[in-house]
Amino acid sequence: MTANFNYSIPERVVGSVEAFKRAIERFHSQPVDLVDLAEGDAGYSPKLTTIVERASVEGVGTFRGKERRTITFAPSKKPGWWIRRTDQPEQLDTAVDIANLWTSARNLVLRSGSPHNYLRMVEHIIALKSGLGVDNIVIETNSGDPPLFDDSSLPLVKAMKRARIVDTQEDAHYVAVKEPVAFPGPRGDFLLFLPPEDGRRTVRLDVAIDWRTIIGKQRIVFDVTPRTFEHGSYARTNATHRQYQLAKTIGWLFADTRNLGYDKNNILIHGRKRWYGEPRFPLEGTQKYLEPVWHRATLDLLAALSLTGGDRFAGTVVSYRSGHTQDCDAIRHLYRNDLLVRI
Repeated sequence: MTANFNYSIPERVVGSVEAFKRAIERFHSQPVDLVDLAEGDAGYSPKLTTIVERASVEGVGTFRGKERRTITFAPSKKPGWWIRRTDQPEQLDTAVDIANLWTSARNLVLRSGSPHNYLRMVEHIIALKSGLGVDNIVIETNSGDPPLFDDSSLPLVKAMKRARIVDTQEDAHYVAVKEPVAFPGPRGDFLLFLPPEDGRRTVRLDVAIDWRTIIGKQRIVFDVTPRTFEHGSYARTNATHRQYQLAKTIGWLFADTRNLGYDKNNILIHGRKRWYGEPRFPLEGTQKYLEPVWHRATLDLLAALSLTGGDRFAGTVVSYRSGHTQDCDAIRHLYRNDLLVRI
């Protein structure tokens, strides 16, 4: 399949048009490392879906380190994804929705009701909503501290498969941007949202990163399907060697850096000139490992696109050097300014 991966300046730019022009010029100068496009149907059911079994997965606590944490996927008859803190039975379930985003500073934290009724680093969990096409589900946990896995989010994908995804009787609901809209950032970064072509109810991602470490410049273009999502779910979050050392020393003093569960197996640690551990997703014929850009696309960006409540997002999203806060600010802006439409 041939496709054009060069993009025009849209009429609606939220921020500096000149900054966006400079950023997209640098973006277009970066070659595409990998293309994986779907022919026709992406493989998702046109019906709303849920699961029929309960499925649990356990891992070391992300922020506690030595304590084990469990996530359980449970069937749900009400639309959308819901987080249920079983240790706080007096609290209502928290809807996975941009309205309940508490913070996106270092990771996504969803919360409703009591300040204690939250779940941290939800991005690696809720990305499954868009990635696997599961619409109605309850996430049960007895802690706000999610588990970490050596295989990133792949154990969650396998748990969802064990739970057996099934159709309901109701048609799925989709939202898309009414028109192209760009969100330039302060670091030469941007997000660009485009309506789906020919009314397709699919998601295409064109994601580029540029690190001043061994990660370097990476760019992939792919259609989100259950296959590409499962492939990307194996990509671990990454941290610089300095960030890793901070988490293991004085980082425990501060909530934002108290990632005590991190080790050299469950995250990808990188320095200016070397990897600390074994990187994944080698690009044949090169010295590149595309694990960082796959993680950014499938488990970070798709998580933000999963904050559309009971709706599925459709269209193309182009991301250049963007991150959690910019992703979520963009989704919030689309809702606040009535730029999304049901298709």
